[in-house]
Amino acid sequence: MELIVTLLTAVPIGYFIRQRLVAVLTFIALHSFVFSFQSVQLTREWVGGDTSAYPKDPDSIPWGYGLVNLVLYAGGVGLVVLAGHLADRRRQRRSNNAVELAA
Repeated sequence: MELIVTLLTAVPIGYFIRQRLVAVLTFIALHSFVFSFQSVQLTREWVGGDTSAYPKDPDSIPWGYGLVNLVLYAGGVGLVVLAGHLADRRRQRRSNNAVELAA
């Protein structure tokens, strides 16, 4: 779920929100909601006996789960910043190619 939301929202957020800090904070807010929802759902499944996301031993730390989420988070922030740079370049190119009609 987190991967899907990151891929569907990071680029549009970075492209359409001009202020880079606001774009990154928007992505962080969205990601935190999705991450919390996903974690709660996986915990519910773990309590029910599913050990595909978390190990069976509650005293062990699920490093793999944390690492995958960290990579998705960093990749999403990177996509937001990259899309912001692309949008800035496009806006700059359009303003440089503007035609002066008034003479």
